[in-house]
Amino acid sequence: MSVLRLGTRGSDLALAQAEYVAQQIRGLGHDVEIVRVKTTGDVTPGPLSEVGGKSAWIKEIEDALLDGGVDLAVHSAKDMPTDLADGLTVGAWPQREDPRDVFIGAPGRRFASLPPGSRVGTGSTRRIALLRALRPELEPVPIRGNVPTRLEKIESMELHGVILASAGLIRLGLEDRILDPLDPDRYIPAAGQGALGIEVRIDDDDVQRIVGQLENPDVAAQVRAERAFLHELGGDCHTAIAVHASIHGVRLRLRAVVFAPDGSERVEGSGEGALTSPEMLGVTLGRELLQRGARRLLEAAG
Repeated sequence: MSVLRLGTRGSDLALAQAEYVAQQIRGLGHDVEIVRVKTTGDVTPGPLSEVGGKSAWIKEIEDALLDGGVDLAVHSAKDMPTDLADGLTVGAWPQREDPRDVFIGAPGRRFASLPPGSRVGTGSTRRIALLRALRPELEPVPIRGNVPTRLEKIESMELHGVILASAGLIRLGLEDRILDPLDPDRYIPAAGQGALGIEVRIDDDDVQRIVGQLENPDVAAQVRAERAFLHELGGDCHTAIAVHASIHGVRLRLRAVVFAPDGSERVEGSGEGALTSPEMLGVTLGRELLQRGARRLLEAAG
């Protein structure tokens, strides 16, 4: 094939993710050109929930795919809406990075020993609800920006620390900052956190054949279960939903929680199913939580 044009956002993290996928494809013997696409989320201030939700990070990239400006695109899986644009599909879920949240503290600050009133920065509805529910003595402080910007805000906003995704720090070569990973059974990550989705056109068989070679079956099962759960609940950036899948032999376990925005209430649960039927597990657990009260919490958030 001619050079494959890979679309991505232009942030340092997005470019690192795109370069990772490009290197994998080059290893298969294909040339790849990385094409930066500016998205609404990159140029609009304010919380993600107020600038178009997850689609703010991918709409322009999907438009470029549909228009033929790029041949494939790489996204953080947690930024991908559960419904993609017509004519597009996920060609592969490659190797997943550490899915956990981590606390990055100001000098001398560790998460477990933060005193009451400590200011913790995060831009995530889910993380704010988690903090309010599990550490109500702390003060969540909404922040936005890329990873380096959020780290800088520890000092500029006089925060005691920030909560970020471990995967982003690792991909940017900042793993030495990870001193306080948060237990994923208690601080459950977002659907797809740490995973990448490679988006392609449904009718482009040649690109699908190439990209399909990057699929990691275990990661695909995990992410498909998490996204099926999220889709069943109708989750978006306005809702505090956490869900994480793990593999145990040939079984897939899914743990999830839905919070009231202020963390005052939560509905949580877990399930287990065949590794070969991830969507069924996600849908089943989603319906169970809706019946047990999650629907009321989601309606209140909306």
